[in-house]
Amino acid sequence: MIRRPALRRALLAALLAGSAAAMAEAPAPLSFDGADPDIEAADGRYFIYPTNSGGTGQLHVWTSPDRQHWQKGAELIALDRIGWIGNDGAPRHALWAPDMVAANGRHYLYFSVGPQNPTPSRIGVATCAGLEGPCTDSGKPLITGGKGFEAIDPAVFVDPASKTRYLYAGGSAGAKLRVWTLGPDMVTIDREIAVETPPHFTEAAFMHERGGTYYLSYSSGSYRHDSYQVHYATASSPTGPWIYRGKIVESDARFKGPGHHAFLHDPADGGWYIAYHRWEGQTGPGPYKGSRKFTVQPITYRADGTIAPLEMR
Repeated sequence: MIRRPALRRALLAALLAGSAAAMAEAPAPLSFDGADPDIEAADGRYFIYPTNSGGTGQLHVWTSPDRQHWQKGAELIALDRIGWIGNDGAPRHALWAPDMVAANGRHYLYFSVGPQNPTPSRIGVATCAGLEGPCTDSGKPLITGGKGFEAIDPAVFVDPASKTRYLYAGGSAGAKLRVWTLGPDMVTIDREIAVETPPHFTEAAFMHERGGTYYLSYSSGSYRHDSYQVHYATASSPTGPWIYRGKIVESDARFKGPGHHAFLHDPADGGWYIAYHRWEGQTGPGPYKGSRKFTVQPITYRADGTIAPLEMR
């Protein structure tokens, strides 16, 4: 006969052993060449839209059956298929920071067009046949930067409560956040809404909603240094006022400069996930060279709705 204290110790030991085994068996997320990822899900599949580390003239989709293993897929759009690309007179251009959005029974791809300085950067939009394209440019810039504002890093959010379509953009040297509402066609600007730029904002704003709370997350610091990290603020509306909440993820001993991210509420399991990029195999404060890697990890919300800091794996 086992006495109760001994039984309790045996049960506790078994529980701890099982937890340790489960943690050991949980695979570390894989990472892939690319930066600035947006992430979407549909029909049991996952889609990531990154800046292409292998070149700056095209944007591709990556697909996965499990959020773990990713394969580079179709080209969505390229510089030579954007008719207005050369209107700024710059000798070279780049595409980066794509954002794919579903609306009106269609899909829309928003993207940054550079250079950023001294020529004003621009934001474009293309209409896509599906999550894997092909995509056709709208024929003109949606937003053009200037006067200290850099038109970069677009993120579109359709408010589930009001169905209003918001475009968030801006950052880098100007470190200014701006927000517009889009027309019903998703390819024209309705009007600009004055918003406060949140604390520690540099670039790459992203908006999501959970339980009636709106989460504005964004990158802070320099993307080529260990200062790059993700912060967030919350509000009762998509345009603030913001309550600053702190950091979501920052550099550690193994991984540097995590940032430019997107959130996903997975319809398959109801969980929340973050896709972000980071530098791997780097030491010191930077600047780092080479290719950034994107990866996907689960996000945890505390009982009060705040986000638990992410431990990179």
